[in-house]
Amino acid sequence: MDLDALAGCLTSTACLVTQGTSGFIIGMLLFLVAVGLTLIFGVLKVVNFTHGAFYMLGAYAAFTAYQISGSFVVALICAAAATALVGLVFERVFISRVYGASVLMQLLVCYAFVLIFDDVVRLIWGPEFKSMGMPDTFQVPPLFIAGGVVPPFYLFLIAVALAVAALLGLGLARTRLGKVIRAAAHNPGMVSALGIDTGLIYGGVFALGGALAGLAGGLAAPVRSLTPGMGFSILIESFIVTVIGGMGSILGALLGALMIGFIRSFGSIGFPLFTDGLMYVFMALVLIVKPTGLFGREVA
Repeated sequence: MDLDALAGCLTSTACLVTQGTSGFIIGMLLFLVAVGLTLIFGVLKVVNFTHGAFYMLGAYAAFTAYQISGSFVVALICAAAATALVGLVFERVFISRVYGASVLMQLLVCYAFVLIFDDVVRLIWGPEFKSMGMPDTFQVPPLFIAGGVVPPFYLFLIAVALAVAALLGLGLARTRLGKVIRAAAHNPGMVSALGIDTGLIYGGVFALGGALAGLAGGLAAPVRSLTPGMGFSILIESFIVTVIGGMGSILGALLGALMIGFIRSFGSIGFPLFTDGLMYVFMALVLIVKPTGLFGREVA
């Protein structure tokens, strides 16, 4: 524990900017993964334990697409599209068979595919670490804000994640499709009675969740090492985010992700050996005060 270092950072604008930006990118990556997780749970009532594997597949898809095309935008599109397709097939062929089954059965199916996807990555890309490197577009001098160092890529990552959050929020609240999705989450029987194919809605939501996780993997590829199994740690943190924010809440996922991002960023200075523990302590405190999470609701 180094409270003096933490206090020194909190009183330094340069440190606040640098660590705050780091907390933002951690939070934004967590949000993109967690919001897909919370959408799938909110609509399908399935705890998708394979979600971290979609993040991993998105990172490797972006890595390959960037090597072929040399365009990071193309790499991100390929990452999101590939994981959306994998998510759709996975939901239609396997997850649809365990709707209404026990949580244990759902977890067993999902965990089996975590192991399968890890082995698929080893077969295709090999077991060794890989690195995309920073795209040429972002190989420019960093910005200096109040003495803090802010790489331009970080600003791009934050902007993309915030744009996704805005589009999701507006799409679910204002569009007809969004209203249908929300209705399917609350009363799928009524939606089906109105002639709407709930299977199509479920498949689309699962594909959207996979695309968001893949997009997060693509955005993380330039700043993270790629290795089989890399999705497990972010999956655990994403579950923490959804529990803190409230299962099924997009706003909760965003705020929860930012909180965890800042805890990790500033906690690494003041509590370098207890950073992970801080996340769990914070989650426990939230659940003591509000068992359903910050924006969660009691299930009738």
